[in-house]
Amino acid sequence: MNKDVHGRAEIAVIGGSGFYSFFADDAEEIELDTPYGAPSAPITLGEVEGRQVAFLPRHGRAHEYSPHTLPYRANMWALRMLGVSRVFAPCAVGSLVPEYGPGTVVIPDQLVDRTSGRAQTYFDKGGVHVEFADPYCAHLRAAALQDTAMDGGVMVVVEGPRFSTRAESQWFARQGWTLVNMTGHPEAVLARELELCYTPIALVTDLDAGIESGQGVKAVDVFAEFQKNIEPLKSLVRSAVRDAPDGDCPTCRVHAGTTLPIELP
Repeated sequence: MNKDVHGRAEIAVIGGSGFYSFFADDAEEIELDTPYGAPSAPITLGEVEGRQVAFLPRHGRAHEYSPHTLPYRANMWALRMLGVSRVFAPCAVGSLVPEYGPGTVVIPDQLVDRTSGRAQTYFDKGGVHVEFADPYCAHLRAAALQDTAMDGGVMVVVEGPRFSTRAESQWFARQGWTLVNMTGHPEAVLARELELCYTPIALVTDLDAGIESGQGVKAVDVFAEFQKNIEPLKSLVRSAVRDAPDGDCPTCRVHAGTTLPIELP
């Protein structure tokens, strides 16, 4: 279904591991196709805190997509097709600093890309360059700083699906980076290319391999920790949706005066 969908939602939530539902049972589900294929799953539309919200499970309904195989371009394009202008992106992260232990929620303010081979732009021609010095929308970050969420941090995004070696983790920490994640890029830059306000909401599930001695990070433990904290995280996201600003955001509208080689939805 692709016709007459624009304007159906103003805010999107892209859920990470264990974040497969967000609405009540009476929400509407919609299937979309894009020039980049179908998104990870059908998108659910509903009302949250009086706002029209689109929810997309990042990894698919049954976690069928690994971080390096996610249809990132289709996901973000489909959200804009629905009229979305603001995106909250809850995600699981490892901590590179001991003071951010499991269960900590962090609203990062910077990103480092250590992925490889991912399609990370819509502009394969035309010489379009987007401002990305500050990768996350300051206004959405402010809305996400609920309760005890920590303000600021550098999230390094690795290719996955494997976790980091101890040497890699220790190197990341020595750079002054705070969190490690597998899905935050190219999600953030694609949002900027589509002029969508975007911020991650990062839930720490583990201390990364170089920070803590022992056997290192295990996927089963990451999923268990995320599930343990899922209801408080959903509550925080709902509050962020409530407090998300209205109106235009000049910070994230980066194409003024530029002739684009493609038509955005």
